Amino acid sequence: MAENGDMDHLAAISLGSNLSPRRETLALALELLDEHRFVRVTAVSGYIETEPVLVGSDDDAVGPEDQPNYYNAAALIETTLAPQELLAVMQNIEGRLGRCRETEIRFGPRTCDLDLILFDDCILNTPILTLPHPRMAEREFVLRPLAEIAPKLRDPITGKTIAQLLKAL
Repeated sequence: MAENGDMDHLAAISLGSNLSPRRETLALALELLDEHRFVRVTAVSGYIETEPVLVGSDDDAVGPEDQPNYYNAAALIETTLAPQELLAVMQNIEGRLGRCRETEIRFGPRTCDLDLILFDDCILNTPILTLPHPRMAEREFVLRPLAEIAPKLRDPITGKTIAQLLKAL
């Protein structure tokens, strides 16, 4: 649990896993996040099962077609960390749960995928982090769980709520 009661920032994250044990892996990822002294998990959506999404058009789609379905969820986090620091914590947890970014197939199966979707009203574009997440508005597996716990949360670029973005899909 967080070290102090003063959490300065609100972040939304997306969680996904398509390698067994999917549900247990996501639950453990949330537990590990909440155990970090500068992070508090304040809300978690239900789990949804989704088919893998190929990225790109039919002619240049990226990602293996034959892979298991995902379990996806969303969580709200309060933190004192900066966005890049929170991302590092999330990537550390992914690694602890078996993800190896150096050897995995891009958009392929994974034990644990934690994506930072929103961080306060932050708009950021660096080589390691883009906020809000650049593909969030295109992904039902991100928006549907997030709308369950934070439908009024806004995309700082468009000003649209998560519920509005989901409805537009």
